[in-house]
Amino acid sequence: MMDIERIIATELDIKPWQADAAITLINDDNSIPFIARYRKEATGGLNDEILRSLNERLVYLKKLDERKRQILNNIEKQGKLTLDLEHQINEASTMVELEDLYRPYKQKKQTRASKARDKGLEKLAYTIYDQKLDHSIDKEAQNYINDEVPTIEEAKQGANDIIADIISDKATFRRFIRDITIKKGKISITPKQKDVSSEYEMYYDYSEDISDIVQHRILAINRGEKEKILNVKVDAPLENIRYFLEDEILINYSDNPEEEKYNKYTTNFIKDAIADSYKRLIAPAIEREIRTILTEVAEDKSIKVFKKNLEQLLMQPPITGKTVLGWDPAFRTGCKLAVIDEYGKVLDTAVVYPTEPQNKIEETKNVVRDLIKKYNIDLIALGNGTASRESEQVIVEIIKNTSVKYVIVNEAGASVYSASDLAREEFPEYDVTERGAISIARRLQDPLAELVKIDPKSIGVGQYQHDMNPKKLDESLDGIIERSVNNVGVDLNTASATLLQHVAGVSKKVANNIVAYREEHGSFVDRNQLLKVPGIGAKTFEQCAGFMRIYEPKNILDSTCVHPESYDTALSLLTVFGYDLYDVRNGGVNLEVDDVEKLAGELGVGEWTLKDIISELKKPGRDPRDELDAPQLRSDVLDIEDLEVDMVLEGVVRNVVDFGAFVDIGVHQDGLVHISELSDTQFVKHPMDIVNVGDIIEVKVLSVDYEKNRISLSMIL
Repeated sequence: MMDIERIIATELDIKPWQADAAITLINDDNSIPFIARYRKEATGGLNDEILRSLNERLVYLKKLDERKRQILNNIEKQGKLTLDLEHQINEASTMVELEDLYRPYKQKKQTRASKARDKGLEKLAYTIYDQKLDHSIDKEAQNYINDEVPTIEEAKQGANDIIADIISDKATFRRFIRDITIKKGKISITPKQKDVSSEYEMYYDYSEDISDIVQHRILAINRGEKEKILNVKVDAPLENIRYFLEDEILINYSDNPEEEKYNKYTTNFIKDAIADSYKRLIAPAIEREIRTILTEVAEDKSIKVFKKNLEQLLMQPPITGKTVLGWDPAFRTGCKLAVIDEYGKVLDTAVVYPTEPQNKIEETKNVVRDLIKKYNIDLIALGNGTASRESEQVIVEIIKNTSVKYVIVNEAGASVYSASDLAREEFPEYDVTERGAISIARRLQDPLAELVKIDPKSIGVGQYQHDMNPKKLDESLDGIIERSVNNVGVDLNTASATLLQHVAGVSKKVANNIVAYREEHGSFVDRNQLLKVPGIGAKTFEQCAGFMRIYEPKNILDSTCVHPESYDTALSLLTVFGYDLYDVRNGGVNLEVDDVEKLAGELGVGEWTLKDIISELKKPGRDPRDELDAPQLRSDVLDIEDLEVDMVLEGVVRNVVDFGAFVDIGVHQDGLVHISELSDTQFVKHPMDIVNVGDIIEVKVLSVDYEKNRISLSMIL
């Protein structure tokens, strides 16, 4: 069977021993975040991204290996397993290749060929296929006439059906046809109804080489087909395929390479069978396979973009130590307000009506000013939904001549969360509308802690996410959430059960048990208390402890990402430099090591681990999100009518897609920087090579379409 370690090492460009070590750790039920952070010596420092790719390939190759065993066993039972076939099956590197080899031996439902075989026509078919007849097929077919096959034509038709089936089952034929169709074929699209207008009009008379079509276009036409607006088909290079099949199947009995001498009795019959086999059996299957391949590639690339966008969004810096007023804008039902203290606790709620149809602007100003004064509000978090622009104009007037600032918060998913069971459990005393305002405020204070409560597909940073394989998408996005949560770490005494269940090794049940233990026994002061929580044994503690933070602990190391298994090493290191834990508690220590390898040897620890401990003790409890751009704080409003061509503005990247980046420049309509306008100094293969979600950038206005609310921007200033 396959050497999985070697295959994975080659694919990921890592050493075989690294692949072997990682696979061993994964098979021993270690989580990816734990391996990436605390088992660097074992894997040679493989990071989270490589480990997740490795694990994905490991799962696939294990399934492939198991399928090979099943197929070999089934063919052996049929008594048809040859050494050559066994070798081909063992060497198959994909499920498609494997199933091609198995096709001739697979138990099939009733087909035209199987019915013909049941009538005893298989020998006739092979006699014709051998191409050695010295008399007509009609004469040969006469030998097969009986009650079940009353005529020569029926005998010949049955032979045709069997030969077509034989050709269709050839793995080499299918491989060639699939490959050449991908290389030279086209995707052709037409509308089901030409006169019906739709968002897919650009595809109403469209054709493109399969090898050139980009992933977002594939997902778009898939959606148009699903909505019964588009007809999509694969146009294969028929001449290439016909020449190939005839060249492979027809036997030329001439020794002269320039002279074609085929069997005059069987050649035309077999050519017809080839055409029938391709049109009836091979082409539909190959078209389905190619559409599946294109969709899977498109999904994988789009998921990659979605994952990167989501990670950038989750890793946006929190705004700490501020009292925030969450403002969920609306027209008829009023704007919902929620005051949140610096720890995320709800202090007050209100509803104001500054917009149509009530227009109670002065009353709104008085209510909000009273809240600002009563709770010393520092920031207003304004959702960017309906009535956001009208609310912003009122907010600017309210905070004029004060120190209060406002921030436009992407509220995508807030309504989904506020109506969820989770929100009801978290805020049973508040209604749906109030929870929306609470969510908007809290996602400004700590985006990661709040956004993990929302289905990532509802956050609004993907493209065509609702057209993808849900299982594949969910698994990929769950991996990004897990990576982000463990990269930052969680406050053991304030984290919600939803946040805790993304910590390495922690299940939903254990997360709920942690919260229940905290509510019953009070705040954690020691990481070792986790071992008293039901469901947390030695293995779970090993996996999760390093990612749990206690910010008022007995032992200051409990507020760092130093794992409890390395506490003795950390203490020894501090002793070498004349420090103790008291010095760490007072803001970190200065540890400059000239020879890490030598010191690691003296302390009996790996170099990777020692470097991580040194880094953490220098800045205990640091937040990796602090290195990224903070949210834009505003005090004035800009309207789309204020925009002029060539105006240069500062904006925030809200979403990155294959064809460009959408940028919030503060006018409630994100502008598009097309991929061609991202840089004039380098070729941009993908927008993510230049920008990421959350980046604060300078852009120039290229054009404004006031009627369609479209803004075209450029980063080429």
